[in-house]
Amino acid sequence: MQLSPMHLKSVSLFSGRLFRIPEYQRAYAWGSRQRADLFGDVLDIKRSGREHFMATVVALGRDTRKINADEFKTVDIVDGQQRLTTLVILLKAIEKGLALESRTRRDIAELLVKDDERTLLLLQTNHDSSSVFTHYILSGEIKTSESRTAADLNILEAAKECEAFVERWGAEGDLIELVDIIRNKLSFVYHEIADEATVYRVFEVLNSRGLDVKWIDKLKSQLMALLFEHVGTGTRAESVREMQRLWGDIYRTLGQRGNLGDEALRFAGTWALKAQPNRVISQEDAAAVLTETAGTKLKTIMASGEALKRVVEAVKELDDNIRLRAVTKIAHARFVATAILIRQFDGASRERLLAAWERVTFRIFGLAQADTRYKVGEYVRRGYSIFANGLDAMEIEQRLIALGKDYAIADVLNRPDYWENSYEGWAEEVRYILFRYDEYLATSAGTNFNQSQWNKIWLEEPAKSIEHILPQSSGAPFVHNIGNLTMLTPGLNSSLRDAPPPVKAEKYLTSGLTATTLVGQDIEAKERWDENMIKFRTKEIDTFVRREWG
Repeated sequence: MQLSPMHLKSVSLFSGRLFRIPEYQRAYAWGSRQRADLFGDVLDIKRSGREHFMATVVALGRDTRKINADEFKTVDIVDGQQRLTTLVILLKAIEKGLALESRTRRDIAELLVKDDERTLLLLQTNHDSSSVFTHYILSGEIKTSESRTAADLNILEAAKECEAFVERWGAEGDLIELVDIIRNKLSFVYHEIADEATVYRVFEVLNSRGLDVKWIDKLKSQLMALLFEHVGTGTRAESVREMQRLWGDIYRTLGQRGNLGDEALRFAGTWALKAQPNRVISQEDAAAVLTETAGTKLKTIMASGEALKRVVEAVKELDDNIRLRAVTKIAHARFVATAILIRQFDGASRERLLAAWERVTFRIFGLAQADTRYKVGEYVRRGYSIFANGLDAMEIEQRLIALGKDYAIADVLNRPDYWENSYEGWAEEVRYILFRYDEYLATSAGTNFNQSQWNKIWLEEPAKSIEHILPQSSGAPFVHNIGNLTMLTPGLNSSLRDAPPPVKAEKYLTSGLTATTLVGQDIEAKERWDENMIKFRTKEIDTFVRREWG
């Protein structure tokens, strides 16, 4: 493949072009760390005066647009969208910081918005259903209330950070100098490819030259290329559009959770293997397997993409379910749960199988704290069989139960000091136990389980919500015993800190959490919270755990 790259400064790259990010590409995914690196590069240029290479940009040439007397080439960004999107947001932040009468301000405004009707932007992003990017470029307003997705929030965070950087620069120096650096000191290697059949192989060529591309994105390019290479011209265009829609769905499903895409790719590749595996294969191997499975026929190429889409949806479903997500982060265990979700059993069977998976998995890796490398082969073989061998629900349930046969609950909890330190190094597991205990108590009492309060708890690190009833500052040897731990929303938990239990009791009673409310009632009734009460509560939780995970 012959590529003809151009080395362009930003001012030349942005001149005469309109950039679009297609729906089948990822949404804007840069976080604070990447933006901080960009700001650091700009500051380095200010100190050194040297030009800085930003990135490689790959674009697919489309049509030419005429606006007044100017012509603009419309191009679809294949690679480089993260940096380009951030630079456009930074330019808008600079525009806002310049004086209204400034000629440079007008130049930037005319660069970012091309037509008199203010409908044509220098950069049109994808996955912008709430128009937060468009609204910011047109008006300069950061409207947090309009955001609906993780991609929206990321754009808004980028706008805030860019404006903060511009404000710091303006306090110490001249914004015109900042504009000059962006225009003339930031450079790109730019590839513009006219042939759509060629563009999907560019990832492979550039990656061989050191460009870092995610494996799931490489797979997309490989499947697109297979369509162009092996599908006849009569059906090719519609097939490519269908594949692009499919990948648009995949990226919308993933949102900003790129790690889920990595996991889904590994799972999909493992299930595509012809022989039963003993481990979940790597992303690289998974991309190779799915490409090989795609073959050269339209039906099999599309099937490979559809298979990944189904796995992406199942992995997201697993991650969206707070209760299931909290069970474990271990990949080979999640592999089994994802297989159950993909099989689309009837509601009752599905719930029974997921409950069996949760019971054995949390007993092994949560309560027994088995090494994350433990039972890899057993879990992966079961996950593969569930997906590939068409096992019925009863057979799957029996195989799941058998996974934990060497982890009987009585043996797991056998140590007399098992619950003595349930806090240090075990916060994730304790939060999940107390979550399930709260569910159980609410159901037993015939009251509503307060999911809204728990949603607040799940959003933060567990240590921010685990409440020591007798405060840690007491120095008592039993302060980390599970009987002395309960849950509160993060803000309330931090406000109580070192208060004595009788003072805390009033807040416990209005916490909205059944288990915590019961603790408050006990404290008020007995006007104390001592070691005997902690031991009694520990025994109650222990009984619950033995019944629930036995």
